Amino acid sequence: MTVVPRTEAAATFFQPSVGFVGDVIPFVHGGRFHLFYLHEIRENAGSGTAWGLVVTDDFVVFEDLGPVLASGGPHAADFNAYTGSVIADGERLHMFYTGHNPARIGPDGVTPLQVVMHAVSGGDPSRWEKVPTDTFGAPEGYEPGDWRDPYVFRVPGEDQWRMVLAARHDRGPSRRRGVIAQLRSSDLSTWQVVQPFWDPRRYITHECPDVFEWNGWWYLVYSEFSESFTARYRIARSPEGPWSVPERDTIDGRAFYAAKSVERDGRRFFVGWIATREGDVDDGPWQWAGTMSVLEAQQADDGTLRFRMPPEVLRPFNEPLATSWHDAMSGRSLTEDELAAGTPNGYWAAVSDAAMPSAFALRVDLELSEDTRECGVLLRSSSDGDTSYIIRLEPHRHRVVFDRWPRRRTGAMQWQISGDVPHVVELERSCPLPAGPHHLDVVVDDTACVVTVDESVVLSTRLYDRRAGHLGLFVGEGRATFGNPTVSVRSETTRKEAQ
Repeated sequence: MTVVPRTEAAATFFQPSVGFVGDVIPFVHGGRFHLFYLHEIRENAGSGTAWGLVVTDDFVVFEDLGPVLASGGPHAADFNAYTGSVIADGERLHMFYTGHNPARIGPDGVTPLQVVMHAVSGGDPSRWEKVPTDTFGAPEGYEPGDWRDPYVFRVPGEDQWRMVLAARHDRGPSRRRGVIAQLRSSDLSTWQVVQPFWDPRRYITHECPDVFEWNGWWYLVYSEFSESFTARYRIARSPEGPWSVPERDTIDGRAFYAAKSVERDGRRFFVGWIATREGDVDDGPWQWAGTMSVLEAQQADDGTLRFRMPPEVLRPFNEPLATSWHDAMSGRSLTEDELAAGTPNGYWAAVSDAAMPSAFALRVDLELSEDTRECGVLLRSSSDGDTSYIIRLEPHRHRVVFDRWPRRRTGAMQWQISGDVPHVVELERSCPLPAGPHHLDVVVDDTACVVTVDESVVLSTRLYDRRAGHLGLFVGEGRATFGNPTVSVRSETTRKEAQ
């Protein structure tokens, strides 16, 4: 195993110096967040997948410890060391992970096998010893090619450990075989299969299952790619269920995936990755892996969750950037008191006089009228507001969407443009937007962008084709007031830490 020298960096979204962040396995040890992650190196796909590790106190400054669990090599069951979990049993640490080797084919002659594997540590999260004798695959009744992402936990009052897995029944409609299998163990070495933890017969599978209790509510988190690529959650009063569906059951949109959670000091954080796009272009297909991103959950009395960027991540953007505005149509300078508009049948936009830096945070209060059809923010806009990325709030549809203009062209004629595509549909987020006050936080850092509405609904995405431009505020058909718009950049101290 090769361990790179410890390095420290300040960043909004962590990414290793080489490669990308895949599924994150968060773990608190010694009061610090230890964020294990699948290290994706696209330029060398034949190298196998290892687990990397970064350590942080605040999700801002990261200590990169490099690879801590290596690929087993081209002939090993864990050529790809895929997702799992880390737990503490006294001073001893246990890592359970997925072993995958495309050369090891299952009984169908097509699908590579997946197995659960085990490694142990005497207490140092950066040093692990594999226990190959504890490896096991899917039992009868389950597909051997889908037996992954082991998550181990203990229910208070029980004397056994539980393990849940992303699995599939070996019979039934192919799209409906997904099941979260369940096993139990007294020694963390031998495991007995018991009744499924959750068996909805709805999805292809439920990746990266995560289970936890919080203030009397139990939560089941998983990621699916059946009807949409997204991370979802379910709630119950007991780990035995029944599991109910919250009104808004997704954590984020398409770009944020494989979220797994961790608790510290009574706060619950969800860590995943913001996917890159193939070719680094807006129309490129979404890819597996990207940059690390963390969201904080807040719990309502009914057990449902709201999500936001943690205040710690926003705090480094503490140097206000003086911003002046002009009317996008006329070019007339505007005061902050004039950042309001009433347009019963029209459109109004204000655009910043100066282009924005590559990394900044916007905080703005909104006041929506009853008749407001749409309003929001323009990112990397032209000075007249005509071309930009668009964060659009649509109160009458109870949603926030990500859009851009111009959209993809289908020909040379004026009308040959994708005007029938209303927005980036996989990024649509359900969002209550009644008349009255609201708050919007937007963080842009290079190609990554995270939007939070009312510290409740999050939308993450990528910005590739337009790398620079102005900031804008707009309203269409209705009235909206934009109060206290504040643009901030990282302080000089934080920027130096990042260099």
